[in-house]
Amino acid sequence: MVDTTAQANSLPRHVAVIMDGNGRWARERGEDRIFGHAHGVESVRSVVRAAGELGVEYLTLYAFSTENWSRPQAEINALMELLVESLAGEVDELARKGVRLRSTGALDSLPDACRAALRDVEERTAHCTGLTLILALSYSGRWELTEAVRSIVRAGTPEVDITEETVRAHMGLPDVPDPELLIRTSGEQRLSNFLLWQLAYAELHFTTVMWPDFREDHFRAAVHEFRGRERRFGRTGDQLRQAQAGAESPAP
Repeated sequence: MVDTTAQANSLPRHVAVIMDGNGRWARERGEDRIFGHAHGVESVRSVVRAAGELGVEYLTLYAFSTENWSRPQAEINALMELLVESLAGEVDELARKGVRLRSTGALDSLPDACRAALRDVEERTAHCTGLTLILALSYSGRWELTEAVRSIVRAGTPEVDITEETVRAHMGLPDVPDPELLIRTSGEQRLSNFLLWQLAYAELHFTTVMWPDFREDHFRAAVHEFRGRERRFGRTGDQLRQAQAGAESPAP
């Protein structure tokens, strides 16, 4: 029997993930935080694999926030080294699976080795037409909005001509559709300055599973739950049903 509830929404084109809980996961095991980050790499592999198999078009991972620069320098150094190693180790597999890598954030603040590794993987996967994997690095939603405003001012756009589309055009990746689904692990229930503009109407999925334990079945479960929700976009149930009925009516 077909599960009609799960068919209520189509598959999300874009899923965003806040990968939270690495530090707590490591602490529970008597290890330092980088131990959790290292084990989280396998979770990234699992989620990328699941997203690709399901047919998700875009997957954005919150890998390093602007606030993370305030962490101990030893942890930051280890994270940057892990990033470089992971990129170098995964590029062939990403290309083989047709996964294109892109990045967003204040990338100029990253160490030279990180920027070089990012450029290398982005160039070597630029031809790929499957899943687009986006790493948000040295990123925050407020930073991105501030940069968009600065860009609009530099362009000399008259105030009367500034619309939502104007703002979108000056965001980091304006060609990427907004996420329909946000997943956050480890039980926290907040956006933490992530994609503040783009997540305006996203469905939110919070799980107590910590990131190093998050696997394909957890990702698939989140997508399944999303497909069973009624998305309102700020409208009442009656308005939504009327809009849906109009969209389904045949042209005269």
